[in-house]
Amino acid sequence: MTLDFDTLVERASRFLANGLSRRHFLSWTGTIVMGSAVLPLLPIDRSGGKARAAESGAQDTQDDDDTQCNYWRYCAIDGYVCSCCGGTPSSCPPGTSPAPTSWVGTCLNPVDGKHYLISYRDCCGKGSCGRCACLGLEGELPAYRAQKNNDIIWCYGAPDMMYHCSSAVVIGEA
Repeated sequence: MTLDFDTLVERASRFLANGLSRRHFLSWTGTIVMGSAVLPLLPIDRSGGKARAAESGAQDTQDDDDTQCNYWRYCAIDGYVCSCCGGTPSSCPPGTSPAPTSWVGTCLNPVDGKHYLISYRDCCGKGSCGRCACLGLEGELPAYRAQKNNDIIWCYGAPDMMYHCSSAVVIGEA
């Protein structure tokens, strides 16, 4: 005896309808929905990020030339460095405006040996600069943790969505 899909679904539905009340089903569904909403709030082990930051160390970073990808502030930058595009590490070039949102990273300053919180902000309003492309992956997390993901174009909310370069502003000591 072979059963087609419709018959199987019908039998399963009748079995559940006979064994569950509507209130029980709604209660069960509500529990699943609320449980899935609380899931991102569970604690996360962040100790690995500090270990990776310590491993990168000051041996390959420098504090002299802010147009090079190994400049200490650029450990988590992704894009064209504003220092090569008419700006500075912490300001956008003329004719562009900073995006209202940013991603963050923690970089080790080789001069004083301290870790600093860096805010990476895209500068928007002109076509891509095309010079000094850097890809720093230190501490990068997947897109579901947007504030630590550098693959997103952060020009949302800026007067012009066109990406030009990325700046690296020191917020403070980590």
